[in-house]
This record gives sequence, C-alpha cells and structure tokens, in this order.
Amino acid sequence: MATAEDTLALAAAGQGARAGSRFMRPVEAVAALLLLVVVSLLLAGALSRYIFAFPIIWGDEVASICFIWLAMLGSVIAIDRNEHLRLTLFLKALPPRAERFVETFALLLVAAFLLAIAYPAYDYAVEESFITLPALGIPGSLRAAALPVGICAMAALAVAHAVRRSSVRDLAICLGFIAAVLAALWLASPMLAKAGNGAIVLFLVGFVVAALAAGVPIAFCFGIGTVCYLAFATHVPLMVMIGRMDEGMSSLILLSVPVFVLLGCILDHTGMGKAIVDFLASLLGHVKAGMSYVLLGSLFVVSGISGSKVSDMATVAPALFPEMKRRGHQPKEMIALLATGAAMADTVPPSIVLIVLGSVAGVSIAALFTSGFIVAMVLLAVLAALARIKARDEDMTGVRRPSVGVVWRTLLVAAPALVLPFLIRSAVSGGVATTTEVSTIAVVYALFVGMVLYGGISRRTFYSMLVETAALTGAILVILACAVAMAWAITQAGIASALAAFMAGLPGGWIGFLAVSIVVFLVLGCILEGLPAIVLMAPLMYPIARQLGINDVHYSMVIVTAMNIGLMTPPIGIGFYLACKIGNVSPDAAIGAIWPYLVALFVGLIVVAAVPWISIGML
Repeated sequence: MATAEDTLALAAAGQGARAGSRFMRPVEAVAALLLLVVVSLLLAGALSRYIFAFPIIWGDEVASICFIWLAMLGSVIAIDRNEHLRLTLFLKALPPRAERFVETFALLLVAAFLLAIAYPAYDYAVEESFITLPALGIPGSLRAAALPVGICAMAALAVAHAVRRSSVRDLAICLGFIAAVLAALWLASPMLAKAGNGAIVLFLVGFVVAALAAGVPIAFCFGIGTVCYLAFATHVPLMVMIGRMDEGMSSLILLSVPVFVLLGCILDHTGMGKAIVDFLASLLGHVKAGMSYVLLGSLFVVSGISGSKVSDMATVAPALFPEMKRRGHQPKEMIALLATGAAMADTVPPSIVLIVLGSVAGVSIAALFTSGFIVAMVLLAVLAALARIKARDEDMTGVRRPSVGVVWRTLLVAAPALVLPFLIRSAVSGGVATTTEVSTIAVVYALFVGMVLYGGISRRTFYSMLVETAALTGAILVILACAVAMAWAITQAGIASALAAFMAGLPGGWIGFLAVSIVVFLVLGCILEGLPAIVLMAPLMYPIARQLGINDVHYSMVIVTAMNIGLMTPPIGIGFYLACKIGNVSPDAAIGAIWPYLVALFVGLIVVAAVPWISIGML
C-alpha cells in the first residue's frame, strides 16, 4: 500500500524496548478486535446484499466508527513501536551524541504538535455531538471522539519516548528552543498574516523540510507546517484543520487498506507466496536469465495478492537469492533487480497506492486496476530485457530443465494461491464487487486456503498479524489525514490557482505538463514516499491535467510510475534501503548497480507517458 505500508514494516527493527509497552496491551487488543469487526462487517454486508438481496443499512456507519477508532489506536501503536514513516538520512550522518539530541528534539516537536491540536480535536468531537447518524440514531461524537483520544495518547507516548531516551539537559534545551520559536512566531504573527505567499513558503515548505531533516515522521511534518501556518499567519481556527484530517481518514474506500495489509500478512505467514515462486522457478529457472525472470514474475504475481512492496520483496528474496548467487549473480545486481522489480509491480492490483489515489482524486479504482496491470507489463518487459542482457555470463553449469511431473506438482501446490490475484482483479475490474468487498472475500479465502493447505496460522501469530496491521493502518491514515489538511491549507492560500495558471502556461501543452509532472513526482517519490506525495499533490495537479485534456487514468499511471522510480532512487529513496535490508546487502555496495535498472524503468515510463493507449486502451 505503497505505499507507506512498504517502508513502515521494517522501520522499528532493532529499536529495543518500547516506551509504553506495559500499557499498550489493552490498546493493541482493542485495535485487533476493531479490525476483526471491520472485516466481519464488510464481509457480512457484501454477502447480505449479493446473496440475500438484503443490505445492512447500518453496516457502513458501524464500519466507519470502528475504522476511525482503528486508525487512531493504530497510530498510537505505531508511535509506541516507532513505526511511523520518517526520513533518517540526515540523522544517520550525525555523530551519535548529536543524533540522540536531534531525535529528542523531533519527539518533543511531535508532542508539541499533538498537544496543539488536542483541544481543537476535543472541540470538534463536541460539535459532532449535534449531528445524529441517520441509521444508528446516535450522536456523531461517538465516532469523532477517536480523534482527541488518539491525539492525546500519541502525545503522551512521544513524551515518554523522549524522557526515556534523553538526559534532563537535552530535554531542557529542546523545550527551551521550541518555546523560544513559538514565542517569536507569536510576536511576529501580525507581520506573518500580511506576508502572503512568504508565510506559505516559511511554514509549508521551510518548517516541513526542517522537521523532515530532523527525523520527524512525515505525517507530523505536514501537521506541524499546517498548524503553524494556520495559527500564526491566518485567522482560521484549528478546529477546521481537525475537520480536514477527519475527512482524510473517512472515505469508505479506504476501508480496503487495512484489509489488504492483513492479506499481505497472511501471504507471508502461510507460505502462499513461496508456492507461487516455486512454480515460476520450475517453469523458467532453467533458461538464461531464468532466475531474474522468476524474480520479476514472482513480484508481479505476488503483488497482486498483498498490495505491499515489503511483503512482496520479503516473500521473493529469501526463496530466490541463494540459487541466483550459485549461478553467479552478484548480490548488488540482485538487490537492484529486487528494488526496481518491486517498483514495477506497484501498479499491479491490489495496489494500496492506487486505492488511495482513486479515493483522493476521484478516479475509478476499477479503471486504475485494469490500467495498472497493463502498465506493469510494459515495465516488466523493459526490466526483463535488461536482465537478459546482463545474464550473458551467467553460469548455467548443472542447471537442468525440471521434468513435467515436477512442474505439475509445483502447479498443484501453487494453484490455490495463484487463483487469488486473478480473483481480485477480475472481481474489481468486472464490476462484480467493490474494492472493499473484494478485499474481505480475499482475506477469508486466503485464511481458509492457508490454514487447510499451507500449514495454518497459530492464534498467537494471527493476533500479532492483527496488531501489526492496525499499526500499519494507523501510520498510513495519519499521513493521509495530515496531508489532506496541508493540501487544503495550500488550496485556501491560493497556491492551487497560481500553480494552475503557471502550469497551464508551460510550453508544449499537455506534453510539457506531463514532463514537469514526471520530474515533480520523481523528486517527491525520493523524499516523501508514495501516499503523502499523492495526497498532497493530487488535489492540485488533477484539475490542471483535466483542463489540458489528459485522461485521469493515464495521468495516474504516469505519476505513480514516476513516484515509484523516485522511491527506489538512491541516495534518498527509502525503498532502495528497504530492499538492501531485506537482501542483507550494504547500500554502499548496491548503489552503483541500480542505475541501469532505474534507467530501464525510466524508459518504460517515457513509453507509458508518450502512448496514452497503454493506460486507457483496455478500459
């Protein structure tokens, strides 16, 4: 789901004891229960409507209540586990003493932001009490109360982390600096209110970049910039920002995000992904560059189940890397192919990035899924061609073509797993069911097949999967919430209209606009990762693209592909480092090998951008 879900999964490895672990068990249990309720409600609603022709009227409202509580409690768990997405490139370049100090500063900055919006969130929940949910007949405050509860819990945990990790001296210096900056901004607020775009640059660019460099999680970077801008340069009450954050987390389409994340966990723990890899290896492993083809093909097929790059890479790499090494593949080349293959596969449905993009930009998810499959095949072709060129010296000694019996046996084992991606794609693309409904059906199918045919899942493992899914969901949705609030602030400041006028005046018409969009999303993919970049820029860029006559689906494929290339581009792209971690290869060793593969992906991107039929011809 790039998606953020990809970069978050391994973020907390090796972090040691958690600040609030003793008090987090009830929170984790409630979050796991809420996830089960959401999945059960969605499944029951789909079955009731399609089988019994009896829709559950109150189902969406209950699911919406559970979903926002799941998002906020999940974000609390993510704070406790240090799983919120952040940029650590600059932190790691500091000496250990300075790194600890800056991390303390970042935690206190997060706490200050959360405390600043805590009372507005409470006010918002009180205001929602005057709204009655039509089907349930209960006040909306029951749902909105999740916001102040989650915000206050996250603030408490951020402070606890800072106190546990830092000295009194460091805490005092950081608090003093934050207080001094806030006092200076308060004194300068009359001037900032008159500064116009200067204030926008200071808060929504300068403050966000500074916080990002300090290691503040990306979601809170957006929130800090937006809060400071609204508080010191406008007269807009902060409760309005809370409303925009709620809006960013409230789309029913987003209900499929935690369900597909859970599906990826099931894929990992049952061995369904490995069965697919083994089958493809029996088909292609004996030819020149065969294992590279298997790696790319496995990423392509497995991504159609999990929707997560982390899950894809973690499933494929351990199964294929030993044999690839035996055949003479260098580890750095394997990492390069793994990283760019994962970028290629991110448009294969069910992609969480595409689901979020469809929600934010108002584009048909079924159309995005159909188009994404074709675009991924184009990118797969260019990567496979490069892999074949690089495999000219591959050592094929002792490699034999498997017998027909072996191929059939691996097919029989993999068949139940192979059904799943085609079930998801055909059901959504054919209009049989919505993305959300398909995700729940896929989870039930995967659980049944995994437990009956692939070794099963213990209750303890299943519980840990639920908690991990809740944490990942919370981290994703907080990014969406803060990015939506920041995008709204940018729009209200008039930047959107100014940007539209500038972009519309670019030479080259729609071609020039696409070229600039590619550059913008390549850079944003490096810095922000997929979900925040999409949520931040989609409201600004899509109206311009429509004005220039660019098809929404075509534009979506171009920017998502550009963003994925940026995500894997060193030295900043976090996906590259994630691939290195999964493959246990030093980034310094792999950084020189990835460039030819990135160039191949870029060639594929240019082809997709130049030929709209690739994106829209099958719709």
